[in-house]
Amino acid sequence: MTAPTVPAPARHRPRALHPAPRAWADRLGAAARARLRSWAAPGPAAAPAPAPAPAAAPADVRVWAERLGFGPAAADGGGAGTAPVRRGRPAPVPADAEDAGTRRAAVPAAAFRPAAAPAGRPSPTGRLRAWAELLRLPAVFTVPGDALAGAAAAGVRPGRRTGLAVAASLCLYEAGMALNDWADRDEDAVARPHRPLPSGRVRPGAALAAAGALTAAGLALAARAGRPALAVAAPLAVTVWAYDVRLKHTPAGPAAMAAARSLDLLLGAAASAGTVRPALRPALLLGGHTYAVTQVSRREAEGGSTAAPLAALAATTLLAALLGRGPHGRRTPAASEPAASPSVGAGAGAGAGAGAGRPGAAVRPAVAAPVSGGIGRPDRYGLGDLVRVGMAAGYWRGFAKPLGHAVLNPSPVLTQRAVGGGIRAMIPLQAALMAGAGAPLAGVATVALAPVAARLARKVSTT
Repeated sequence: MTAPTVPAPARHRPRALHPAPRAWADRLGAAARARLRSWAAPGPAAAPAPAPAPAAAPADVRVWAERLGFGPAAADGGGAGTAPVRRGRPAPVPADAEDAGTRRAAVPAAAFRPAAAPAGRPSPTGRLRAWAELLRLPAVFTVPGDALAGAAAAGVRPGRRTGLAVAASLCLYEAGMALNDWADRDEDAVARPHRPLPSGRVRPGAALAAAGALTAAGLALAARAGRPALAVAAPLAVTVWAYDVRLKHTPAGPAAMAAARSLDLLLGAAASAGTVRPALRPALLLGGHTYAVTQVSRREAEGGSTAAPLAALAATTLLAALLGRGPHGRRTPAASEPAASPSVGAGAGAGAGAGAGRPGAAVRPAVAAPVSGGIGRPDRYGLGDLVRVGMAAGYWRGFAKPLGHAVLNPSPVLTQRAVGGGIRAMIPLQAALMAGAGAPLAGVATVALAPVAARLARKVSTT
């Protein structure tokens, strides 16, 4: 009985390669081409005849070989027994890889990105952002309330002269900001190299010129508001330049900054009413807050101090209590109370009529006249009291919360946040002063700037 004949296994013809792999295989050399064919055959195949090792393939050839699933050894012409390496996601083509031997060069990934501006010539948007950072644009919204609080403390409604005082305050404030970065450019180059001057986005000469031009513009606007306003704006400008150039890193620095902010409030009173005496008390309150913020800002670059944030937290609590309690002065008589006569009332002041003391002259009812501190209470439990108490609470919460974080962890980041919170807290502080002076609506209008300043502070730093 003969054994059954086993047919010989059919010889499998290697499958033809796809045109794209075939083209790349031709570029990989003879050894890689034979290896690709052996991998395409499902059964065992005879080892190809040894061939001289080809030269190393270009970088983009290796990348494409990996993308086709043949591994790095196929591109480099490795041995015949090397198994293919499958990779999940190939690496991008290097930017400096050139397709040698073909008509098309490898396209780097950076070619699909928008072209950057040439070095040394920033785009217009970049220049605007650099100047916004230099001038600390979000902090500008804390300036108009100074002059408005001074006018309210003097018992005068805001007018044209008050608007000129606001414009003069803005110019002098921004002059101080530009001058501050110019004076600290060497220090910022080490501690904060991202600032506009150390990074080269704004030239130091341009910052100094802007500071001088803004100072001149502020003094000119104050002169248009009247001689009393110019008499306050001149020492204010001197204080700003002295602080930035000489006094900032001395023990007198916080006092100089507090004096500048107090003079800014007095500028509004001098321009609106021609006198600063009624606005002395609110100026002292605003100066006390500024002193606390400046003490904290002296360690904002390196951090590590809990004494300054803790002292500022105590001062903030005291100021909030004083604002919530209200001024100690005469209140406006109620409607059921008899009007005071000229001899016992305000006399020749703001509470008496123009013809007081003359026979037959009509006696006007007494109104809330500026008393010591310049803040009069319009009623006992009216709108002014509600706004004043609410703004005092908002002021304390806006500054006390970041101060508490800085006390628990005096890192540079949390210290800078505390300084920014103290700057923005000036807005509810000014609103509380206006409400206590009998101008609650002006205070509400001023505090409406706080959300705008907070939103802008997310894009441009205030420190």
